[in-house]
Amino acid sequence: MQEQSESSFMPAAAGALNLANHFLIAMPAMEDPVFGGAVVYVCEHNENGVLGVVINKPTDMTMQGLFERIDLSLNAGPDAPIVNEPIMFGGPVQDDRGFVLHTPGARYSSSLTVTDEVAFTTSIDVLEAVASGAGPRRMLVSIGYSGWSPGQLEEEIGRNGWLTVGADAAILFDLPVEQRYVAAMKLLGFDPLMLTSEAGHA
Repeated sequence: MQEQSESSFMPAAAGALNLANHFLIAMPAMEDPVFGGAVVYVCEHNENGVLGVVINKPTDMTMQGLFERIDLSLNAGPDAPIVNEPIMFGGPVQDDRGFVLHTPGARYSSSLTVTDEVAFTTSIDVLEAVASGAGPRRMLVSIGYSGWSPGQLEEEIGRNGWLTVGADAAILFDLPVEQRYVAAMKLLGFDPLMLTSEAGHA
């Protein structure tokens, strides 16, 4: 993945759809093995396409396992919640690399500030900060990310593959993984059980 800085974030052209800081919620009919049942947080949406992270598909790896893999010692006791926090499957792009959604604060070498509540960092210094006990207060770590080429996501939305809604950082950082899909759906004002697998739209 190319290194990004805050200056690389280009707003979408006036009148264009810009889904940065939105959730993409897979429609129940989506049978894609990668994105079926997924909630994706969109970090960036511009003329180059869309970059996002799946926030509700945990891998078998925990934070402890990830830190062991990258030869960092996690400065936390064995009973600390962070130790057993699951690493998400963020998407099929660069699925051998780690990516971090977190609350903004400290400066990292390759980081994109999405909002006042969410930043996206691709450089290892954020994990080094976590290891030392000085990392972000709230975060979600993924392996891989999700990407769409220009116009691709808009086409999928037009085919009723995704619902979209403004994101809520509390769902992203605070809710248990298994509750995130339903909570994201409820941001739209209805219960997902009201949608049949054949429904084209809410």
